[in-house]
Amino acid sequence: MDPAGLGPEQRSLDLERVAEETFDLVIIGGGVVGAGTALDAASRGLSVAIIEQRDWASGTSSRSSKLIHGGLRYLEQFDFGLVKEALTEQTLLLDRLAPHLVKPVPFLYPLTRRVWERIYVGAGTLLYDILAGRRALPRHRHLTRRGVLRKFPGLRGDRMVGGIQYWDAQVDDARHTMTLVRSARVHGAVTLSSVRAEGFDMSGARVSGVMARCLETGRTLNIRGRQVVNATGVWTDSVQKHSGRGRIHVRASKGIHLVVPRDRIHGDSGLILRTEKSVLFVIPWDNHWILGTTDTDWDLDLAHPAASKSDIDYLLERLNRVLAQPLRPDDIEGVYAGLRPLLQGESDATSKLSREHAVSQSVSGLITVAGGKYTTYRVMAKDVVDIATRGLEQKVPNCCTDTTPLVGAAGYRAHWNRRDALAEESGLHVNVIEHLLNRYGTRTLELIELIREKPELGQPLEGAPAYLAAEIHYAASHEGALHLDDVLTRRTRISIETFDRGTLAAKPTAKILADILEWDEETAQGEIAHYEARVRAERESQMQPDDQTADAARVGAPDVRLGGGDPERAPVLSLEEHRRKD
Repeated sequence: MDPAGLGPEQRSLDLERVAEETFDLVIIGGGVVGAGTALDAASRGLSVAIIEQRDWASGTSSRSSKLIHGGLRYLEQFDFGLVKEALTEQTLLLDRLAPHLVKPVPFLYPLTRRVWERIYVGAGTLLYDILAGRRALPRHRHLTRRGVLRKFPGLRGDRMVGGIQYWDAQVDDARHTMTLVRSARVHGAVTLSSVRAEGFDMSGARVSGVMARCLETGRTLNIRGRQVVNATGVWTDSVQKHSGRGRIHVRASKGIHLVVPRDRIHGDSGLILRTEKSVLFVIPWDNHWILGTTDTDWDLDLAHPAASKSDIDYLLERLNRVLAQPLRPDDIEGVYAGLRPLLQGESDATSKLSREHAVSQSVSGLITVAGGKYTTYRVMAKDVVDIATRGLEQKVPNCCTDTTPLVGAAGYRAHWNRRDALAEESGLHVNVIEHLLNRYGTRTLELIELIREKPELGQPLEGAPAYLAAEIHYAASHEGALHLDDVLTRRTRISIETFDRGTLAAKPTAKILADILEWDEETAQGEIAHYEARVRAERESQMQPDDQTADAARVGAPDVRLGGGDPERAPVLSLEEHRRKD
């Protein structure tokens, strides 16, 4: 059995383990912070169980701008320490921890003022490079107006006088988070998605475990832990309520992104643009562009934040100010909305709330972590485990995640150098091998072997030819996908990379998944119906004028997991009740 596997067999074993064992750490929340904490703790030799109420990275950690960056704009807020910390983590991820997942990306900052702006922005990017220290990426450079247009012909030349190019990095956030979970499993962690925390087991005034429910079966679980970690992001406050006390309060800020085909914007670099409220990014994403983001307060459904028509219009209007060929609504392939868990502050503007993180132990046995940036997840995880170990009556080694490559990373560059040979050996085109290496790293060999055993899996997926059928199989057999939505939305990005939002690929994907997950025909058809209902609800929400009406449209689609939405809005239903509801 693959020690990094998240397949059905491993899940069954883990369900039995949580019923029998007492763990050093029980972690609630399968986003990047929870997953990073599981890896940190497990790699120190601690026994760990991590649970997630839906899919790995199903919340904030799959809905970011997909950037591993220092936060150039935070220099204006004098957050020098945060920027330096983030840039250090960026270098670690690029060089050592996840070179198969984290890739360099150039950005252009167009200048609209001739003298003072170049001095101001140039000083900022110079400081950015200095704070980075030894860095895997090129240094910034100044460009003339002609130089900017050479790199990005799609810009309006009359709206700028020059520009500055600098470098950051990007990542498929959902795949990276899932890979963290797999890496934690290598070191012995128990990993369970579709398990929702519903309360704490208390021993007097101390938290001694988590009362949970499997949302696939309805089974109740009592997971015992010497320390419990609340790493639930925007759900922080609601989970804290179970203990009766809490020191950390989180405010949700909504950010939306648009995805358009690469040919709609003519350029070879990313863009960073200033607005009156924040910044906008135009980010290259394989054969697409990711455009975003917004930054607005959100107090509605936490599980499925909705993008409204006003959100979409805002992005298009701001972007079209600088593009030579304006974008139209029908250019949009995909839309996604996510929530930033910001530490509660006094400012009304969410863009000014702290991106720092906080770790607190308000109740004995319960540690809460919140805030922070995706890029600094490893630092947050280290802080959590350092505090947790104080409550354990044993000597615990120091953190080693700065030298621990994630699953698929070790040997990646050697495999990349052999990509022509791998193509010849496998019979796959070298472009396909490159695609696989940049998603699976050295685990690409497992997919090649799978294709050898079942040659039909080497064919492009019907409805989404950018992916192989083997990737769908692997998503369920090795990567913990339990539902059609998990595959189309997070293991792949088919849901935002096709104009049909993945509906054409739904049936062939469900057919592959049925063999691994042992679905009968009724279950497979139900999965397709659930997915199509989700797409319809999202499209409807994106036509609504404001957050309230968009939220009402989006929550109209039932979650495929039993009561797997916001715990304050979605009660647990029986299978029969769920079918009747649908």
